[in-house]
Amino acid sequence: MGEGRPLTSAPADPLPDAEAAVPLDDTIEPGKRLIRLPADKGLSLGDRIANHITRLTWRTPLHAFRLKGRFPLKLLGVPEDPVPGDVRAGTAIRAGHFLHRGLKLPIGELDFAAPGVAPAFADYLHGFAWLRDLAAAGTRAESAPIAETMVRQWLTAHGETVSEPAWSAENSGWRILFWASHAPLILSSSDLIYRSAVLNHLARAARHLDRIADKTRPGVGQLVAWVGIVAASLLMPGGEPRQVFGEAGLRRVLETSFYADGGNISRSPQAQLDAIMALAMLARAYDMRRMEIPPFVQEVLDRTVPALLGLTHSDGGMGSWQGSGATSAEQIDAIVRASGVRTRPLKQARDWGYQRLVASKVVVLADAAPPPIARVTEAGCASTLAFELSDGDERIVVNCGGAALTGATIPADLARGLRTTAAHSTLTIADSNSTAILPNGTLGKGVTEVELDRRETPQGSRLEMSHDGYARRHGLIHRRLLILSPNGRELRGEDMLLPAPRSRRKSDKGFTLRFHLGRNVSASLTADKLGALLRVAGGPLWQFRTSEGALDVEESLWVDGEGRPHPTEQLVVTGTAPAGGASIGWLFKHIG
Repeated sequence: MGEGRPLTSAPADPLPDAEAAVPLDDTIEPGKRLIRLPADKGLSLGDRIANHITRLTWRTPLHAFRLKGRFPLKLLGVPEDPVPGDVRAGTAIRAGHFLHRGLKLPIGELDFAAPGVAPAFADYLHGFAWLRDLAAAGTRAESAPIAETMVRQWLTAHGETVSEPAWSAENSGWRILFWASHAPLILSSSDLIYRSAVLNHLARAARHLDRIADKTRPGVGQLVAWVGIVAASLLMPGGEPRQVFGEAGLRRVLETSFYADGGNISRSPQAQLDAIMALAMLARAYDMRRMEIPPFVQEVLDRTVPALLGLTHSDGGMGSWQGSGATSAEQIDAIVRASGVRTRPLKQARDWGYQRLVASKVVVLADAAPPPIARVTEAGCASTLAFELSDGDERIVVNCGGAALTGATIPADLARGLRTTAAHSTLTIADSNSTAILPNGTLGKGVTEVELDRRETPQGSRLEMSHDGYARRHGLIHRRLLILSPNGRELRGEDMLLPAPRSRRKSDKGFTLRFHLGRNVSASLTADKLGALLRVAGGPLWQFRTSEGALDVEESLWVDGEGRPHPTEQLVVTGTAPAGGASIGWLFKHIG
């Protein structure tokens, strides 16, 4: 079926166009990740020949000649959506408006051709993630008329014409997953023309992904595109050739999208959540067909889940890193449960770049890596050596977070500010970022190397890190030492500015050391202006002390997992580093 063929025609060929190509070198040797071997390793000679013939068939017009007209468009089953929806958002849809990250959009005013909302909101609409929320807020009889009306409107606006962002690779992949998982909501109509249009779009979206998935920007969007291709092969008759093609592409993308320790290349916790969710939804499509999930998919889930949990605090919620907000414990738990992986948090992700120190109910998370490369992220942050501290259910020290959660309450200018070094609990020199954020939003020069040393001693967990982000501009290396006591009642730190090798810097440099405080923490300075008492509403009492500089309390903000900023405070230590460098010692101590 060509791209211009009416959506109402059926039967139709649910397979992609002839130009789709399949790489043959796309497997991972068991036990040695990221090392490619011939795709057919481990298969019998007969299986390898059959597999190769299938792939050659897929790469020529033969598949269209052989299969056209043989398979009527229908769904072979409805895979379960393993993640529960947001009842609040679903109730809002039933009440007549979409609700996303603080922004309301009346359904009566929605124009899918130009929704006029923030990009993340548009993705929520075009990817149809809202079907999950709607399903959670009512019965099928109550929700189906709303869902069908929205799908009809979307098909009218975008069914015939491929355009961004409606047909982006990521939105098309999510749309296949959500339309399949919530087919009872959108295919309950007795209108055969409408039902045919829905099924034809699923087939057309799959063909679209066949052509563009390999050309998509690396990251979770490309992963979701390949997941959509494989899911489509399992959902519709005659999908075996596409399954071979899709699994080969998915395997290849998984190899390049994750580090050996399970962290994703964008270093974003939110991207990690989305990737795990997409793979969990794909696993349900295999379950629906009574097929085993491919071992390479299960192996990735087994690595990504502990890495994700490694960035959770004592309350189970997410830390704020690389543009992500503080995703709630409930949402994280739901996605981890959906993955089927039961594991403990990863304490040290050297490749992904995060470190986790734990003592009693106290958790310290630290960024011990350069920012991600520019081409794999749109909200990368200059956060190297920043840390967060939690005590039980309370966040004591945080990063502002939320740079990727633009919406009604986070405009673009604020999002840019949330990416800066100053928006993180670390040190800045001369009010500059450790890694440049360029006018076009991409990450520029700065941190290229991070040295790391971690030890467990009788005095506690010891983490020493350094980066070279200020070496070229200011002639200084920033080194940070963190020591968490065995009982978790003290976090000792030291920030050192050391002359960089071959540096000719002679002038003094001003520095600022920031500790952004949690939402429920209020600070009051001590009489000597070298300390502060940190009161947590209904929680523990902490004290802060610094050995150098001038301490003050200033305003700050913290972004929750829904993209809503909350006013907070920050401890700010300022001083001057002479040519020989400087050392600032500090202490967070639990005192009640």
